Amino acid sequence: MPRARHALAAATALTLCASAALTLGATTPATAGPAHVAGKAADEPSLTGFGKLKREPGDNPYFAVDARGFGDKAHGDFYVSHHVGKEWGGHFKGRVDCLLTGGPVAVVTGVVTESEFKGAPGMPDVGDLKGKRFGFTVMDDGKHDRVGYSWAMDGMPKNSVGKCVSSAPFETLEKGDYSVHHWMPPRQSAKP
Repeated sequence: MPRARHALAAATALTLCASAALTLGATTPATAGPAHVAGKAADEPSLTGFGKLKREPGDNPYFAVDARGFGDKAHGDFYVSHHVGKEWGGHFKGRVDCLLTGGPVAVVTGVVTESEFKGAPGMPDVGDLKGKRFGFTVMDDGKHDRVGYSWAMDGMPKNSVGKCVSSAPFETLEKGDYSVHHWMPPRQSAKP
């Protein structure tokens, strides 16, 4: 049964990554043209894509995200899978609740709706993450994208963060790609 679960988790991760790749192959707001057409602003910021972080052999963390919308009106979903060897690992996924962009950088948060991890001696006990909010930061730098995440300092996700809160994008990708489309609503000038 453990092999079946591991195979199911791997198949789910591959399916989500393939789905994200197909989505990225289509025209996205980042590739559709100028952000402003005839004086109208683009409709919304977005962060889409997937990636495998560059780690030692046998350590396999994957992140997939599809987030669209501005601030706490954002929507979408995310999926994180992390396995170390054949003994420890699992995944969590959830719904996006905030997205902010700044040039090629995006910060997104979401609340976990499903979580499953298998423990192993000497490895962190992740527990149930359902209901917790976590953050992700992506720097879309062409072929050298970077990723950060809110639990960078406490080992594994244990504590929720505020909306649109995460760490600097300190991890590099081994494979995959993210696309950030930056957009901000027009600002009203201050009244005297």
